[in-house]
Amino acid sequence: MLEVAILNIIPGQEAEFEIAFRAASAIISGMEGYRSHQLQHCVEDASRYLLLVNWQSLEAHTIGFRASPQYQEWKKLLHHFYSPFPVVEHYDLVFEQKAEDSGHSTDQTANPI
Repeated sequence: MLEVAILNIIPGQEAEFEIAFRAASAIISGMEGYRSHQLQHCVEDASRYLLLVNWQSLEAHTIGFRASPQYQEWKKLLHHFYSPFPVVEHYDLVFEQKAEDSGHSTDQTANPI
């Protein structure tokens, strides 16, 4: 289960948000049902980030994490940076292909054709 959230941060607070997010990462990564997460920074909009969290199930996020005392700490660290508050959606994987699956090399040392 993939949790997806577009995070719009109050302009000028990006550096502080990134510091707080690193601290918050320790919270989410310790939760039952957590698999992995990543934070991507938007190239076109310096105040926008994309949060992707892989959970074992929808309930691991919506019940396990959001109903936990740890979520209150997560909120304290991060929610004051958001404007507007993000919409969070959940996705099931339908299809995935990686470079190694397609026969394309990602080796930077390979000789160009």
